[in-house]
Amino acid sequence: MRIPIFSQKIYPFLLSAYRWYLLTPERSLEAAYQAALHIKSIEDNYFHGNKIDLNSAIYSNTVMDFFESDLRQKLKIVRMRLTEFRSSRFFSNESHQISAQKTGIEYPSPSLILDKLQFIDQVISKYNNFNNELNYPLVVNQPQIVKFQGLTSPPSSQNSPNQNLNPNKKQRGKADTMGILPRSILSTIGRLQVELDPNAEQDVVRNFRHNQRRTIISIRFILLLIIVPLLTHQISKVLIVSPLVNHFRNIETAPIFLNLEMEEEALLEMQRFEEKIKFENMISSIPRLSTQEMEVEMEDKAREIAEQFRRESANAIKNVFADIFSVGAFIYLLMISKSSIMVLKDFLDHIVYGLSDSAKAFIIILFTDVFVGFHSPHGWEVILEGVSRHWGLPANRDFIFLFIATFPVILDTIFKYWIFRYLNRISPSAVATYRNMNE
Repeated sequence: MRIPIFSQKIYPFLLSAYRWYLLTPERSLEAAYQAALHIKSIEDNYFHGNKIDLNSAIYSNTVMDFFESDLRQKLKIVRMRLTEFRSSRFFSNESHQISAQKTGIEYPSPSLILDKLQFIDQVISKYNNFNNELNYPLVVNQPQIVKFQGLTSPPSSQNSPNQNLNPNKKQRGKADTMGILPRSILSTIGRLQVELDPNAEQDVVRNFRHNQRRTIISIRFILLLIIVPLLTHQISKVLIVSPLVNHFRNIETAPIFLNLEMEEEALLEMQRFEEKIKFENMISSIPRLSTQEMEVEMEDKAREIAEQFRRESANAIKNVFADIFSVGAFIYLLMISKSSIMVLKDFLDHIVYGLSDSAKAFIIILFTDVFVGFHSPHGWEVILEGVSRHWGLPANRDFIFLFIATFPVILDTIFKYWIFRYLNRISPSAVATYRNMNE
């Protein structure tokens, strides 16, 4: 029996694909094992066989950032490959093993698999709380450093991550904090204890590195939140959305205007052009244009305007789909960056509480005047009209006026409630300064 030529060509490809599928458990385990070996080599070569301590002061901040990114990447590979190994082993059965033997595949012995799994567990078990070590230690011993530097520490009522580590611990009230000696004397004694502590210098360096790492992570995450959606919008618009829209949208039969406002704008531009050439024809010293020549120029201008608005209409349709990709990238970035969000929140808390009362009041007044102040309706109107033009939608004046009449009022109510409920408890002096400046 003669095998068809097509079957002769496709059979080796199917056989290699089937072999690749049968080797999935071994390949996944080997990738996880190699990643664990890489982590172990870093421990042996740079940390004397101990756990990779990201808070160590032995190396510079740049080197520790390199170790952190490398460790994060290898741990991700180990966890993903182990998940793939378990899933592939779950779907593997005796028939698959018989098929593997027929295709010439030899599985490793069970003892070798167990040795690799034990080695992987031994390495990654040290980093089960890897994300917590990146977030919470950033503010450990922060009150001591603040006292040591003579700065003002955040209020004790702030719900920082460190305070949430022990939910069963009761917070002391003001009556419980009363002592025999005044607080200023106790704080002076505490500052002297910190200064006389032989490990004070190491604590200062360690906390400085924590704060520096927190700042770098926060700024990098903010830049990612800005750059990634913008790049996603532009790249998806150029490479994906534009070819699809140009393919399915026939230029000749597609409407030139997406809404009535675009048509009115085109007619207004055409009317201005007609009045302009008539006026120039009347006052010009050169020979006047005939009626036929004026009609020819107006036809050329009409075609130019039609082409311009056809491009704007197509661009508005492309913006809708490109914005969907951009929002998807933004949401995905938030979902995979929970640890960075916690670090950013702690970073913003320290910035806010580090401001003076007058600076806090100035920022509050600036924010309220821009978004809910007397002149804010004009800004909201410009923003809504810009969004409508970006998506090719008609600017509904009734919706814009309804939005301006309700949303800033709701925002102002929420902001006043926040000032009354939280800021008045955290920083009463900032609220008093705000009221004096606002009056």
